[in-house]
Amino acid sequence: MLKYILAFGIAASITYVLTPVIERLAIQVGAVDIPNDRRVNRHPVANLGGIAIYCGFIIAVLLLLEHDLKLVGIIISSTLMLIVGLVDDLKEISPKSKLLWQIIAALTLVSFGIRIEFITNPLGGMFYLGALSIPFTIFWLVAITNTVNLIDGLDGLAAGVSTIASLTLFIVAMQEAELLVMALAITIAGACLGFLQYNFNPAQIFMGDTGSLFLGFLLATISTVGALKSAATMTLVIPILALGVPIFDTLFAIIRRHQNGKPIFKADKGHIHHRLLKLGLTHKQAVIVVYLISLSLGLIAIAINGASEVQTLFILITIITILLSGSYKLGIINLDIGSTKEEYKKVG
Repeated sequence: MLKYILAFGIAASITYVLTPVIERLAIQVGAVDIPNDRRVNRHPVANLGGIAIYCGFIIAVLLLLEHDLKLVGIIISSTLMLIVGLVDDLKEISPKSKLLWQIIAALTLVSFGIRIEFITNPLGGMFYLGALSIPFTIFWLVAITNTVNLIDGLDGLAAGVSTIASLTLFIVAMQEAELLVMALAITIAGACLGFLQYNFNPAQIFMGDTGSLFLGFLLATISTVGALKSAATMTLVIPILALGVPIFDTLFAIIRRHQNGKPIFKADKGHIHHRLLKLGLTHKQAVIVVYLISLSLGLIAIAINGASEVQTLFILITIITILLSGSYKLGIINLDIGSTKEEYKKVG
């Protein structure tokens, strides 16, 4: 256990020390988020905080973990994802180009043998993916990467949610004695907490796509490794719950934009944090509410680890029903069958 405590401490300390340095560097190179109609910051804020998170994570991993082929693949592919985010923060790249490079990073990881090979059948047994294993894994990696990227809309939101998700995965991995996942997850948590000291409202620096793409890719990666895909539970249910806030927020965004007749990739102000602000919550209150939702889903994920497939499926359906109901009441989605686009716009 000492190794994991050290990993957490080293990652947190390095990130904490480097973040002010990265802030000054970002200002010098002009990597600053300027307020606009979609951003909630009221004054320019330095970007590129993801570099400090990356350094804290990588240094801790290189110092404490054995460098086997699987870890090398994780480091190379996640570094590539960081570079994609960094380029986007500095000069902006088209969504198509960004997606292409995300797929390349995912393919790089898969080439090192990390992939989802089966999905648990809720009625018993498993569905082996066979030839679909690689495309399914790539889809999972890219999808989760982008959900974390989309949740990064308020000071401290993505860093806090990523901390909760990584701690959830750490505890589940500890239950399953999956050592690599434990080490990676606790290191992510440390790096995120070190950064959160500067990123919580009012933020001194944002992580940018540099950080959100890197964190999303890492969380997606460790959720595909080892015992987290155990046949003892439904494959991917635990990471889906651990990352429930960004996953369901993104899913509801797709539904909302489709109902509203907008392209699903067109940004809007209907995400959960936007709706909470519109209800009158302060910036900090909205973030804390999302933290509590994420923590609740994480605790459920820990509790159901080892449950039967039928029990897990029942719990998941119940949670989805509750989330749908809450999202409807917040105006995140519209569940009224046959409602017009004009009616929906009144809700949003």
